[in-house]
Amino acid sequence: MRLRLPTIGETPHLPGRVREAIRKQQESSEIAVGWIQLSIVVTFSILYALSPKPYTADPVFAPEPWVLGAYLLFTLARVVLAHRRALPDWLLYVSVVVDMLLLLALIWSIHVKYGQPASFYLKVPTLLYVFIFIALRALRFEARYVLIAGAVAAGGWLLMVLYAARMSFDDPMITRDYVEYMTSNSILLGAEFDKVISVLIVTGILAIAITRARDLLVRSVVESTAAAELSRFVPSEVAAQVKTSETRVEAGAGEVRETTIFFNDLQGFTTLSEGMTPVELISTLNEYFAAVTEPIIRHGGVINQYQGDAILATFNLPRALDDHAAGAVRAAIEIQHILGARTFGAGLRLTSRVGINTGVVVGGLVGAQDRLGYTVHGDDVNLAARLEALNKEHGTRIIVSERTRELAGPDRFAFQTLGTVTVRGRNRPVTIYRIDVDPSPAPEEPRGA
Repeated sequence: MRLRLPTIGETPHLPGRVREAIRKQQESSEIAVGWIQLSIVVTFSILYALSPKPYTADPVFAPEPWVLGAYLLFTLARVVLAHRRALPDWLLYVSVVVDMLLLLALIWSIHVKYGQPASFYLKVPTLLYVFIFIALRALRFEARYVLIAGAVAAGGWLLMVLYAARMSFDDPMITRDYVEYMTSNSILLGAEFDKVISVLIVTGILAIAITRARDLLVRSVVESTAAAELSRFVPSEVAAQVKTSETRVEAGAGEVRETTIFFNDLQGFTTLSEGMTPVELISTLNEYFAAVTEPIIRHGGVINQYQGDAILATFNLPRALDDHAAGAVRAAIEIQHILGARTFGAGLRLTSRVGINTGVVVGGLVGAQDRLGYTVHGDDVNLAARLEALNKEHGTRIIVSERTRELAGPDRFAFQTLGTVTVRGRNRPVTIYRIDVDPSPAPEEPRGA
């Protein structure tokens, strides 16, 4: 049965990937616990080796080396298992109990070491390590281990008090005089009960704090995992802005910048898809998108939308890019080489058309209050789509606008003029250019060329 304290809210059902993330975090915590324990036992061993051995008589049995040796072996085994991610729950429970019992045994042995009555060990400062061992369990963010450690510590100390008092309240070692208690081996039961109560209170506070912190940890993991997944649906730069925003993101916030808009569409895919099953269709599309998205991203573009079998990408928004027009042209040329060199799905040869335009657009979040999406708007976005469609009319694969040609560098690419046209939806004519591409694979042009 799992111990549970009141929390700040019910933890929702966790998906498998979230549970896996939490499990990895817990395994890392156990490694940290093991190394801290190892440092503690090494510290104890060094202090024991350096300290004098003031036994009043030749002891038949010296408990400290045995306790420290057993604790060292147990801790080493625990560290090894933690690194191998092979610590079962039952061993964690055993570890909590063994750690505390070994510490209490070490405290108990002190009166033997100094040849004093049993009440002598009740005043040693080594008791403070009990709180360290309890706090150590907080690293796992599970209150049950803290509660077990505190219960064993409180119960163990209570038994040690009763043992020192010889189980009799009439024993002359028991006193009510605080001065006598502090200056002799007398036992002040109230002081010992205060220690037990302090252990229990610290345990309870830690358990509540850990339970609350665990709820926050779970929520944090859920939200961060969701954010990582959702960042696949919007540009990573937008996802980063949302995560670091000081206020709740709202629709309407946008950025205006000169941007190169890249519009890519498959040619004749509707006809090809008629002979495919839905599974074959989506598989072929995904294979195609993976192939053509890679050069777009590598040359600095950001995918804004997948629209059916089309891709809308932007260069210089939301990610700043100095040579954005040339980057878009390079990506378009490389896509043609990729499509000319391979097949998709069941041996299909695919071709695509690209329209590229450069102009001032606005990019930002649009939509309703509870459902937003990132996109770019402006007349120059529409022009890029119109240029893509003109490829069909001119029998070309890549058409760019005058502004794109100007920024990309007229001498850097093989631009061929197609004249001036008036595209649908615009009154002013525009000068357009084609880029003739050999569909055979070509070496990638060095970046910055």
